[in-house]
Amino acid sequence: MTSASLLTDAFERIRETVKEAVMDLTAEQLSFQPYPEGNSIAWLVWHLTRIQDDHVAGVTQTEQVWESGKWAPRFGLPADSMEHGYGHTPDQVAAITVDSAEVLLAYYDAVHERTTRYVATLTDADLPRVVDTNWDPPVTLAVRLVSVISDDLQHAGQAAYLRGMIEYS
Repeated sequence: MTSASLLTDAFERIRETVKEAVMDLTAEQLSFQPYPEGNSIAWLVWHLTRIQDDHVAGVTQTEQVWESGKWAPRFGLPADSMEHGYGHTPDQVAAITVDSAEVLLAYYDAVHERTTRYVATLTDADLPRVVDTNWDPPVTLAVRLVSVISDDLQHAGQAAYLRGMIEYS
């Protein structure tokens, strides 16, 4: 197994979890917060997708899918918003809404497709490349991608847990 196929497999597993957590839920169910400061499925999947979009665009030095797809208004945000969720207050979390699971999954799928297309091109020699010098030690491409995978899996698991709360309450 190559590094590229390993990374692709990891991102595919995230995709499976996201789809299972979101499919066929109503807008109301996607916006459900288990307590006033809690995250909704809509926010969790939006946030994990925004971070993946931001970080992959950063390492590829390309425009984010978010920008090229005019996604912000579909999530209840101003058209020029580049928010990604870090530091969101409970009110900001509640403000992230979608009309349907399809909107949430359409943005996720667009980012996933771009991500897997990129990681499929990587070789072992690409992974030690420094992509962020704002940290000590500087962040390599391998560390950045593993960080995205870790964050995505945690939030996808939280979304799956919330779905279970919704379905069995």
